[in-house]
Amino acid sequence: MRPFTERLPKSLLEVGGKPLIAWHIEKLAAAGFKQVVINHAHLGALIENALGDGSRFGIPIVYSREHAALETAGGIANALPLLGIAPFAAVNADVFSAYDYARLARSVECLAQPGPVAHLVLVDNPDHHPGGDFALHDEQVALDGARLTFSGIAAYHPEMFAGIARGAKAPLAPLLREHIAAQRVSGEHYRGRWHDIGTPERLAALGREYSADDA
Repeated sequence: MRPFTERLPKSLLEVGGKPLIAWHIEKLAAAGFKQVVINHAHLGALIENALGDGSRFGIPIVYSREHAALETAGGIANALPLLGIAPFAAVNADVFSAYDYARLARSVECLAQPGPVAHLVLVDNPDHHPGGDFALHDEQVALDGARLTFSGIAAYHPEMFAGIARGAKAPLAPLLREHIAAQRVSGEHYRGRWHDIGTPERLAALGREYSADDA
């Protein structure tokens, strides 16, 4: 996302005059979530300055600070003391979607029962990722079959990250594959609006689309 990310973290890039991360926070608050934990490394102080304690969103925000980026699983493991012992939702801040976070709240509740340790929201494969990530068979995520793309929206049980030392760098994909192979990951196919903001061109295209929809 250079040159934008030389001065701003991706989560603060704007769509429709609002930072990407603000869209998520507002939707989480509206869906009944009680707290937001944000992990950050690159230019993290700018995120804290922009969002504060969450009072203007109507939901408390706390921060898990990383001196160096720990990747997704490492970042979640590092934040576990703030997340607590109950299942939780996780959303990549650099995606934009119309997914209903009330559904995500129900998925979090389901993980409190014995069974899956994760629930993934999968989407149709975008042009920039035609091979997809995982298959889906009867709401069970699988490694084999016609693949869909992981949206970056999920619910997790904290036990999934218990084997990662706090402060260790760890990617999410190998951990997901391990639990998918053990048939401990449920999923759903979301067919609505979803965008991965991975390049300046995609950000600009989303801005044009949003303006057209809003006109």
